[in-house]
Amino acid sequence: MDHVPALDEDLKKTLGPATAKVLAEQLGLHTALDLLHHYPRRYAERGELTSLAELADQIDEHVTVVAQVADARILTFNGGRGKRLEVTITDGSGRLQLVFFGAGVHKPHKDLLPGTRAMFAGKVGMFNRKLQLSHPAYEPLGADASDRDAATAFANQLIPIYPACAKMESWKIAKCVDAVLPSAQDAVDPLPPALREGRGLVPLTEALLKIHRPGSKADIEDARQRLKWDEAFVLQVALARRRHADSQLPAVPRRPVPGGLLDSFDAKLPFTLTQGQQTVSKEIFDDLATEHPMHRLLQGEVGSGKTLVALRAMLAVVDSGGQAAMLAPTEVLAQQHHRSITEMMGELAEGGMLGGSDRGTKVVLLTGSMGMPARRQALLDLVTGEAGIVIGTHALIEDKVQFHDLGLVVVDEQHRFGVEQRDALRSKGKQPPHLLVMTATPIPRTVAMTVFGDLETSVLDQLPAGRSPIATHVVPSKDKPHFLARAWERVREEVEKGHQAYVVCPRIGDGEDDPKKKSAEDDGDKRPPLAVVEIAEQLTRGPLAGLGVEVLHGRMDPADKDDVMRRFAAGEVKVLVATTVIEVGVNVPNSTAMVIMDADRFGVSQLHQLRGRVGRGSAPGLCLLVSEMHEASPARARLAAVAATLDGFELSRIDLEQRREGDVLGQAQSGVRSSLRMLAVIEDEEVIAQAREEATRVVAEDPSLDHLPGLRTALDALLDTEREQYLEKG
Repeated sequence: MDHVPALDEDLKKTLGPATAKVLAEQLGLHTALDLLHHYPRRYAERGELTSLAELADQIDEHVTVVAQVADARILTFNGGRGKRLEVTITDGSGRLQLVFFGAGVHKPHKDLLPGTRAMFAGKVGMFNRKLQLSHPAYEPLGADASDRDAATAFANQLIPIYPACAKMESWKIAKCVDAVLPSAQDAVDPLPPALREGRGLVPLTEALLKIHRPGSKADIEDARQRLKWDEAFVLQVALARRRHADSQLPAVPRRPVPGGLLDSFDAKLPFTLTQGQQTVSKEIFDDLATEHPMHRLLQGEVGSGKTLVALRAMLAVVDSGGQAAMLAPTEVLAQQHHRSITEMMGELAEGGMLGGSDRGTKVVLLTGSMGMPARRQALLDLVTGEAGIVIGTHALIEDKVQFHDLGLVVVDEQHRFGVEQRDALRSKGKQPPHLLVMTATPIPRTVAMTVFGDLETSVLDQLPAGRSPIATHVVPSKDKPHFLARAWERVREEVEKGHQAYVVCPRIGDGEDDPKKKSAEDDGDKRPPLAVVEIAEQLTRGPLAGLGVEVLHGRMDPADKDDVMRRFAAGEVKVLVATTVIEVGVNVPNSTAMVIMDADRFGVSQLHQLRGRVGRGSAPGLCLLVSEMHEASPARARLAAVAATLDGFELSRIDLEQRREGDVLGQAQSGVRSSLRMLAVIEDEEVIAQAREEATRVVAEDPSLDHLPGLRTALDALLDTEREQYLEKG
């Protein structure tokens, strides 16, 4: 019998060093087990052809197509010295040209006769405005008429098309899979037998054979259902164990003191909390009062008042004698939070200072660009406990920052922080502090369960009273230039009414980020994205002349940034031309209009986030999405979706459905390769919800999984060192 590779055996032994090197470097596949979990993306059938019509959307991507040669001819150039073979292939839906040059024309000319069916793989390019594959790899399919058996076998076969790369075509990967497929018989099944049988799922070995070498479409369906369950269940068990371990850690209960700082603050508020804010605050206070650390995700609509809810939690902790730290991803946002929190608290933020309240505390800011004296004072206030609240950037994480008694960590815009950064801050407490994670991008329930599954979730989906509606319109600047002219008139009208406006561009344009000339040429007709510096200049000289236009972007000196933001907040600057540095947390209630240039270059959630900066006061908001994209393009459909709804949860679903697989977990998994190959987080909502229930039950009965060795093995494979750390710290 041939050698059956062990599942953890290096692919070098089975496939040879050259092939193993390509698989490892290009696709991250190192062992037989890795290769068995590299599933086909789709399947081609004889008679059912891959659509060439879809290739227009895949320029510069590696594709595999199954098609028939319609025509092949050799052309000469350079006075007959050069040769070029042009092959036209068709699949009924469209035609595609293949080109081969020089000495490489003879073999394909012999192989690719008109009528030949083959698989072709290569990078989709554009030449003379026509799609083409240059020097594609190809594999004739049953072309040898004498090989009747092979042709018959092929006629009834589903051909797996694998995610491939330039150096390793799909059919070569298929041959590699054939070499390791016998070892599927040794795969350890992670699902408890009762769960597998109860849900009618096929055994793992059978699923692996059926996914790679299906005899029918029913086989593929059986395998997919089973493998989706594996991914969902193993991940949910990892998260359930994380939650269980957290519930065993000690923490200091933090309860507000009657008549203390929180009560004084609530009495000052000029409005009543929304029902949603009250409900979520209660959930947080209940968690803070327990003897194990809170791990809660607070997510909500743009402008739903998350900062206020977080501040009340921080005040409750200060009441109980502890300190609270808020970690923000940028200096602009940290300064903005510091400003808005001290304004909301008034004299309560001046504890121990002249004119401050007896019940107050100190609220300090700590960022990397602060001067030495201010920094020294802030550090002293933290170590003595004088400052109950600190707001800062990753500067908070440095070794020299010491707390008197850190009781709560609030992380704003969680997805922008590396796991190590959050962990470093949490380790500064004498006992594990409570953790509140805020995200301003509404997340569909399934994504929250998959990415933040070790956190309890609170949702704020109600806007506070007094928030005005925001009207959103798409401005097609290429088709209707007069619409853009009208957009600038609208900005001028808002400013004349005493309001302010934002203009957002995708690029700074200060010379450092200018796209290389080459890339603009390579892109054909596509121009570089519009830039803050250039647009500000055009507006100052043209449609917004005399209005007081200023710029704000990430590469400005921190003091200059803060100065511009202060003057904008004070109403001195009327129009702020900025990058997405204003995307989160910036709160200027007098801003009523926003024009987003090249809006098609931003994601759906990002546009929703940006739009949330206007309409924060009593006057209605206006958001104009400027785009040169054609009306029928997917980008314009995306913009139309944003214009059609203000529901961030609905938009985040649309966003995720439009993104490619693998993006969903990218940010939150801290750069760790997503473990989801089969599961689609939005489509497989039910599987995820059921897997979470099953996982919670299994872990409650057997936290260390002593009776489920197969599940333990699968967890060890999922939680390699990096992922283990990610979950430990998340």
